[in-house]
Amino acid sequence: MRQFRVGDNIVYHKPKSSFHPGPRAKQVYPLEHGEEYHYVVDKFWKVAQVNDDGTLDVVTRTGKKHRLNASDPNITKARMLQHFLYRKRFLGLKEVI
Repeated sequence: MRQFRVGDNIVYHKPKSSFHPGPRAKQVYPLEHGEEYHYVVDKFWKVAQVNDDGTLDVVTRTGKKHRLNASDPNITKARMLQHFLYRKRFLGLKEVI
């Protein structure tokens, strides 16, 4: 299992489906009948708490809270290049915790 610490910035690759993927959608492909699309959107969150049961409490830059399984393959620690390229999307996370 990957090790996370309180304060780590993470990128969560959130799978979604809709009729109109947004501009930040990645890995877009049509579903079976072609009316909807499946895609992934990167979310930039901060670890607020590491729980003993193997879950993480994370916070969005707007203050919303989510609980994720630490072994979820959609979670990656933010790398230095991601911090630089997406610094505006990480802004506000400093004040949240």
